[in-house]
Amino acid sequence: MPSPEWVIVGRLRKSHGLRGEIIVEPITDAPAEVYSAGRVLFAGDATGDPLPHPPELTVGEARPHMNGLLIVRFEEMRDRDDAARWTNRYLFAPAAELEPIGEGEVYQHELEGMQVVLESGEPVGTVTNVFELPQGLALDVAREKGTVLIPFNEYFIHEVKRAERTVVIAPPPGLLD
Repeated sequence: MPSPEWVIVGRLRKSHGLRGEIIVEPITDAPAEVYSAGRVLFAGDATGDPLPHPPELTVGEARPHMNGLLIVRFEEMRDRDDAARWTNRYLFAPAAELEPIGEGEVYQHELEGMQVVLESGEPVGTVTNVFELPQGLALDVAREKGTVLIPFNEYFIHEVKRAERTVVIAPPPGLLD
């Protein structure tokens, strides 16, 4: 998991075309700001961790692609082979350079490791993974006996307490049985 000074802002998917462009899955509420020309981002590894001395990638140009993805040309990627070397890595930005998140908001990567409790305070388990599904995010929660997948939406998630690293849920009857 990234340290507090880094924020995951995207994932490099696959090369696009012959000029070194790459498909990027933005993981931010402000893709126009994060992927603006001249912005310096930093490459991490495929597990979502920043590298000890992360390589810089400078946005040259970004344009919309299908399904919320972007086609980005980074100045450091000259051709298709350069772009292919970066696939499946995460992109980071220094937290100090981004707009602070609002009250009740949380960065996606911060969810992993949070404790999950019912509204009554009864413990449910620990978030071990966050899945990005077509319907939205889902939390994989490890329990004493197995795991449960909980959709991350207003119908299931009552509150996220970032400072306490706790997710309060209001599951429908039978979800945790």
